[in-house]
Amino acid sequence: MKKYLSLIALAGMIFSCETKSPQIDYTQLSDAKRLEIAKEIAQSTIMVDGHVDLPYRMKVGGFTLQREILDVSVRTPDGNFDYPRSKEGGLDAPFMSIYIPAGNQAIPGASKALADSLILMTERLASTFPDKFAMAYSPADIEANFAKGLISLPMGMENGAGIEDDLANVEYFHKRGIRYITLTHGKDNLIGDASYDTTGTHGGLSEFGEKVVAEMNRVGIMVDLSHVSDYTFRDALAITQVPVIASHSSVRKFTPGFERNMSDELIQAMAKNGGVMMINFGGSFIDSAYAAGSAKVREHLVNYMAENNLSRSDSAFRAYAEAYAAANNPFPTVQRVADHIDHVRNLVGIDYVGLGSDFDGVGDSLPTGLKDVSMFPNLIAELLKRGYSKEDIEKICYKNIFRVWKAVEEYAANSK
Repeated sequence: MKKYLSLIALAGMIFSCETKSPQIDYTQLSDAKRLEIAKEIAQSTIMVDGHVDLPYRMKVGGFTLQREILDVSVRTPDGNFDYPRSKEGGLDAPFMSIYIPAGNQAIPGASKALADSLILMTERLASTFPDKFAMAYSPADIEANFAKGLISLPMGMENGAGIEDDLANVEYFHKRGIRYITLTHGKDNLIGDASYDTTGTHGGLSEFGEKVVAEMNRVGIMVDLSHVSDYTFRDALAITQVPVIASHSSVRKFTPGFERNMSDELIQAMAKNGGVMMINFGGSFIDSAYAAGSAKVREHLVNYMAENNLSRSDSAFRAYAEAYAAANNPFPTVQRVADHIDHVRNLVGIDYVGLGSDFDGVGDSLPTGLKDVSMFPNLIAELLKRGYSKEDIEKICYKNIFRVWKAVEEYAANSK
């Protein structure tokens, strides 16, 4: 009998060996080999970025007025996003930020008009380059586009001011393709108070804001709590019936006093809600030392121009500035972004963190090793070095945000 059981056990071991791929200890590999594997993971895994400011980058470039679009189907000399670099980095679904500056709030109708314009511009990208880009309104759309080798362009509206004072505009923007709304931006608005503002107009969400959150739940738009004040954050969590997101926020522990980032208390509250925090890559978001370091570099270069009677356009100044900035590099590194991911994982678990770069939205403040969308594998390699598994990486890249998005879709479907 024992011999029979031993044979069964042996057969089980053989079957197990044949059906399970061996676990790789990525921490024991060389940096070069880890980066090679990271590139393979980036190419084979769906990668979602919660916030890329390409539409407003085009608007600033005058393309809205010209009824044209920036050709990001080819490599561009500036900015952080285009098709070739996105393909190199394995980015498959950058949420296009339909960004409404707080200044628009002073002019009735201006916020909605700009939102409509930027949505049309994003749609024009997909229609102009259908072999490269496609619109996406659900996780299923992203999966289908990924299978075709297309980069998906889901949309999120940054600043709920686009709703104006009309609750019906929540459903209107859902029909236009918006799948998350960041409730505020730089100033308090009709919905609630912003983290950058100090006036505390409503003490959190306004009565109108409470209705907006409920209506977003009803129609199937994710509630985005990046940019809101702590009071607004807590109010929104108390009202929402589904998980929320922070599309591009980082950890306040590394930037003390910076309310735009999330405190441990808020991270824990979001995890309890089932939401996902998508880490911002901007220098001032990931390291408080960056602001002081960059200010010193700027001050030196301004003084150098004045002392030598030069302007920013002079080739001699540009050469000096490049060399000085390189020698006195104030930028954090890709390791600092991994520190933020580590903190969230250690605090609440791997299921509540994602990527929200803010590419094209934070200027020349991005960390060394993550200067544009082609460099995502550098971050994946760093996470592998720290002991993250391939499954962990998949959760960070897309599974966590898909889980929230699907829950929002399901709730909306059952509300009709």
